[in-house]
Amino acid sequence: MPTSDLMLEGLTLMVFGMGFVFTFLTLLVFATKIMSATVLRFTPVEDVLVKAPLTMVSPSQQVANDSQLMAVLSAAVHRYRQHH
Repeated sequence: MPTSDLMLEGLTLMVFGMGFVFTFLTLLVFATKIMSATVLRFTPVEDVLVKAPLTMVSPSQQVANDSQLMAVLSAAVHRYRQHH
């Protein structure tokens, strides 16, 4: 079998293989969309209201306000400085 026939056969096989993969993935996308629409139709999404905190406090301010955590951190720094 000449090389050109093998190349043509390889290209044909590649095109068919890529075509089948593309077709399968397209059908998979459509099936997923249909299932999603079906699920959403039978179980509607409830509206969930997220309440914002009354005061916007950054995480560093929250840590500064926690006296127990500040005491632990201060003790750790003090002990570190004693040993080094």
